[in-house]
Amino acid sequence: MIDFVKKLYSSEKGATAVEYGLIASLIVIASMGAIISFGDTTIGMWNSVSNAVSKNS
Repeated sequence: MIDFVKKLYSSEKGATAVEYGLIASLIVIASMGAIISFGDTTIGMWNSVSNAVSKNS
């Protein structure tokens, strides 16, 4: 078990995997923010359309 931990500690493959994981998580967080913002804008637009149709009916 100690040999495994030493190999894992000295290996650079683990560090690369962690870096890719961090990059992927940042991309997901940015995408979620963009989708939420787009959704809010779209909801506002449809509410405006609904109000305009209601006033003209």
